[in-house]
Amino acid sequence: MERQDLPEQQINVEIAEEVAGGVYSNLAIINHSPSEFVIDYLQIMPGMPKAKVRSRIILTPQHAKRLLLALSDNIAKYEAAFGKINEIEPGGPVPPMAFGPKGQA
Repeated sequence: MERQDLPEQQINVEIAEEVAGGVYSNLAIINHSPSEFVIDYLQIMPGMPKAKVRSRIILTPQHAKRLLLALSDNIAKYEAAFGKINEIEPGGPVPPMAFGPKGQA
């Protein structure tokens, strides 16, 4: 039986209430070893000396590649609907996070 002859599988997904709201991230750091990819999602706040890791995802290399393909496909669909996303240079500077004067209490 060839792959295209296989019936499509559906997965029922349940999401916990505390996870459903998501986690905001404005920076990701990716590391890898021979057996896994680790993606740390961080939140950088203006005027704060360090970023906080909000979530960490650990993937096998095969799942990391699937994620790459899924992101590429979804970015193409997004750009078809909403227009091109402005690119930044790989390894370029992090966008400025100073959104105005520092607050004082």
